[in-house]
Amino acid sequence: MHKYFIGSYIITIFGLITAYFWGEHVHSGTGLVCVFIASILAILETSLSFDNAVVNAMKLEHMSEVWRHRFLTWGIAIAVFGMRFLFPILVVSIFAKLDMLTVTNIALNDSQKYAQYLHATHAPIVTFGGMFLIMLFLNYFFNHEKDVHWLNFIERPLSHLDHIRGIEIVICLLILLFMQNYMPADEKIPVMISGISGIITYLVIDGLSHFLEKHEEMRMAKCATESVKCAGLISFIYLELIDASFSLDGVLGAFALSNDVIIITIGLAIGAMFVRSLTIMLVEKKTLAKFLYLEHGAHWAIGALAVIMLITTVKEVPEVVTGLIGLFFIVAAFISSIAHNKKVAKQQENN
Repeated sequence: MHKYFIGSYIITIFGLITAYFWGEHVHSGTGLVCVFIASILAILETSLSFDNAVVNAMKLEHMSEVWRHRFLTWGIAIAVFGMRFLFPILVVSIFAKLDMLTVTNIALNDSQKYAQYLHATHAPIVTFGGMFLIMLFLNYFFNHEKDVHWLNFIERPLSHLDHIRGIEIVICLLILLFMQNYMPADEKIPVMISGISGIITYLVIDGLSHFLEKHEEMRMAKCATESVKCAGLISFIYLELIDASFSLDGVLGAFALSNDVIIITIGLAIGAMFVRSLTIMLVEKKTLAKFLYLEHGAHWAIGALAVIMLITTVKEVPEVVTGLIGLFFIVAAFISSIAHNKKVAKQQENN
């Protein structure tokens, strides 16, 4: 099992050494404190992202070995520097009406001011991620072709709702309209724009993914190769966007432990690497096939996370609550899967 985590161990050692020297030279002898904070952030990021790993594994199962490798190499660079460092800077730049170089300079040299900007744009940031994740949650359960149900009394009726075209979009827009009643006047438009952007982003990426999957078997050998490459790229982007949506809450919550964007990035980077290593292990050990309801549990956790993210636009929710709810669904689905496997094994013995 350890072979899957060698890269994570290397990143951890390098990251914690960097955190130590950063603390010693930038924060006047607080190297060990910075190492401790980075370690806590890494543990939180890993423990709160099991549902992310399961969803990633679902997509990676259909990707080639080449794209799996890229997910662990290029993907980790994008996840850390793109989604956990540059993406919040981009959002702050848009809503604070400052250029990205100015915001980057503030993030690196005036962490207190950057934290204030980030919290001021908290509502639009989490609304984008929340809407993206709600679309992901609804599209998984609104599927009449899905014949395996975990929470049967809920999931079976939900599966038939896909006969109503565009029902997911309608539900998301109604949620956005409902949220407007609780938003301060100056945040109503930014929140609405961010929410709609999250919906559109999901529709574009999911639509391209389905289009390429549907057509790759219908092409000639040369075209099929190109189609597989395109499908791999779209799936890669899809995974990065899911990761970004999961990470938004973590990035904002990290400022409760530290205002130093470098220490936060190091801690989240270590956690992100462990999550990706866990994802690869789930795929190669075919864990999702062995535990039937893990996918369901992960998507219920996603739905819960999305709702909590939207609630945080008006009321603070402790990050430990978010993590425990997600963990509850994963553990419950895991236990149900084991019970199902024992039941099937017993039936086979009787036959």
